[in-house]
Amino acid sequence: MRHSTTLESVHLQGAWVSIGIFDGVHAGHQQLIRHLTNGASSAGLPSVVVTFHPHPAAILKGRTDAIILTNPEERAVLLGMLGVDQVITLPFTASLAAETAETFIRRLVDAVEMKRLVVGPNFALGRNRSGDIPTLKELGARLGFTVDVVEPVVLESGIISSSRIRKALGEGNLVEANRMLGRMVSIPGVVIHGDGRGRGLGFPTANLALEPDRILPANGVYATWVWLEGKAYRAVTNIGLRPTFENTPPQPRVEAHLLNFDRDIYGCPLRLEFAARLRPEQRFHSVDALLAQIHQDVLVAREVLTHAPQSPDIPA
Repeated sequence: MRHSTTLESVHLQGAWVSIGIFDGVHAGHQQLIRHLTNGASSAGLPSVVVTFHPHPAAILKGRTDAIILTNPEERAVLLGMLGVDQVITLPFTASLAAETAETFIRRLVDAVEMKRLVVGPNFALGRNRSGDIPTLKELGARLGFTVDVVEPVVLESGIISSSRIRKALGEGNLVEANRMLGRMVSIPGVVIHGDGRGRGLGFPTANLALEPDRILPANGVYATWVWLEGKAYRAVTNIGLRPTFENTPPQPRVEAHLLNFDRDIYGCPLRLEFAARLRPEQRFHSVDALLAQIHQDVLVAREVLTHAPQSPDIPA
């Protein structure tokens, strides 16, 4: 898989293409991408995914809250694992948003000689979303490509979407979020120095510096896998404000206690993979009560992770 950030750097012939944000590369995205890659492979042609960063909502709606499920590098790796030959992550800017659908499609056809465009049923692009499916089919008739529409994946609770995954995470519904993703929720980070409180309690933690626009699971305690240098370790991870110790709530902290692990990993990149939510965050009346609960959390996490599968590694 090749990953580029401009159309001008790509020169392909006869490509099958899909366009979208693909945040999370969830189970619905995966169905569409398999249609793309299987069709392109059968035709002996390259498969291409065009995606965008930052998230368009940050530009079009001025959102400054944490919103992304996957960063561009993760998305490219996940798409490559599904068989995509070329990922193009374009910077999403106000000028790009102002382009007409025809202008953008012509640029794409010039870059990859697009022969097939694969999209979902509600897809539209270009200024004011004017490039809907009927418009794209008309453009295809003039520019030499056809349009395939792939139906969404529907669960009992509704159509899988990135926004529904974000909502499930905010509600602490990790089971539903993982189900819609088709794998475990994961977040990358770099280990930084904390205040040493966990080590003083006998449970040293890896404190993570995270991407500021990365959405987190709801505050609570989780059984997690920690991917470090290509190997997975069992861990208990807390996301929250540490109410037993903090008087003025800061931003949520993410702290992972790796089980049976004793190494200096400050400055190391790692990735957390969330297998189960053990409990919500809570305030304890004493340190002894907190320690008793942590011991219980470790026991439960060991049991959960004994039966929880690991997703394929995604480089942090």
